[in-house]
Amino acid sequence: MTNDLRFSWELSGSGSATYCIKDQHSERKDIVSYCTDALADVLHGVAGLYGPVAVQRFSSDLEPAEVRWVLRRRGTKVDVAIHYFPDMFASFDVPDREGVLLWGSTQQRGAFAHAVMQAAQSVLQVHGEDGYRTKWVRFAFPVAALQDLRRLHLQQDPCERPHDVAGS
Repeated sequence: MTNDLRFSWELSGSGSATYCIKDQHSERKDIVSYCTDALADVLHGVAGLYGPVAVQRFSSDLEPAEVRWVLRRRGTKVDVAIHYFPDMFASFDVPDREGVLLWGSTQQRGAFAHAVMQAAQSVLQVHGEDGYRTKWVRFAFPVAALQDLRRLHLQQDPCERPHDVAGS
């Protein structure tokens, strides 16, 4: 298990965003499409780690491929796995194991949640809600999802990093 997780999310064009997730061993970068509400899905998936369901899944559209994130909570740790499927329309109900594992890591839930929160907050600071909607096109910035994740993280994780809106 490592504690050096980095996660970033950048709007990279009209209706597309680039995320990068990395630890000390490897990294994964993909350009996702606005066909799904990708950033909101990430925030909801990570927030779900604080609830009763131990496994959270969400997919992003790479047009036409799918990247499926599978988050498995194990106590205060999270196994993060990103799987690739060549056709999102054909793979939506296919078991995770039938995809190609692109990236995996085990992280402390608090460190993972904080990294995701910080990345989302950075997008909001750079673009604002109106700018995000203009660039992402189909969906508004997921303010409520970000606030929900921040609330859960602060209530349930020991974290000494700043959590204010400016310092996230």
